[in-house]
Amino acid sequence: MAALLPVHALAGMRVGVSVSQSADLDRLGLREAHLRLALGELTRSVVVAGGGLVYGGRLAPDSYTAFMAAELHRYARRDRPLLVCVAWHEHRQLSLGDLDRFRDELGLLGRLVCLDVDGREVPGDADRGADPVSVDDPAIRRRALTGLRRHMSAQQQGRVLIGGRRTGYQGAIPGLMEEALFALHARQPIYLAGGFGGVTADIARLLGAGDADWLPRPGPPPDSPGYAQGVRLVREAGGPGWDNGLTAQENGWLAVTHRPGEIAALVSLGLGRLNTRAR
Repeated sequence: MAALLPVHALAGMRVGVSVSQSADLDRLGLREAHLRLALGELTRSVVVAGGGLVYGGRLAPDSYTAFMAAELHRYARRDRPLLVCVAWHEHRQLSLGDLDRFRDELGLLGRLVCLDVDGREVPGDADRGADPVSVDDPAIRRRALTGLRRHMSAQQQGRVLIGGRRTGYQGAIPGLMEEALFALHARQPIYLAGGFGGVTADIARLLGAGDADWLPRPGPPPDSPGYAQGVRLVREAGGPGWDNGLTAQENGWLAVTHRPGEIAALVSLGLGRLNTRAR
């Protein structure tokens, strides 16, 4: 399906990763563990090819952030290939001891960046003591999430989307939709691994990424102004002819597969082609 990439094919490239649980997993016969397998294989493929990763999320022991860091321990690179960006309310609700502990665990595997409410890098101990500080205002949390996504977009050369919540999100629109929007507005390639359903499959339909109708529609769209707004914005931003280095057929494969090896191979192939073209 995909040609082997030369060594260091992704050198100089940093790939943003958007991953979130999907309500479609059960009816697809999948579990959250399958999603983690795909994330682990993608991490391996990008790092082995010389690329880096950008992720913004929680720092809990069972989080995707911790999972990606654990995967990196299996490979030899120690040049900080993982950039972990943490939104204002997320790092404020942790003690300084917990933040320092996670930095120590990352070590040479990655760098931890704390952000203010508008997505600017700040010291983790700015305007606070050692104890956690709760940020309960929903408006501040929404603003901080948008700031996080804006910051990540400036650090990446492309973005991969997997799964995604249609409901229960904290931002103004579903998180994966907002992350796709920042990439599209910046003319960055996006890779829609739609085989786990969720918002990623919705975006694949909106942008015509292959035949996404293999997944039975989940019924009426969520009765949410945020979801409807996200759909409209993605449709407007996508337009025809968005280029991620993959052919229409390859994007069609990516839009339907949940196989970790296929997802990693297709994403790496598209990025590798773009990197070669840029050189």
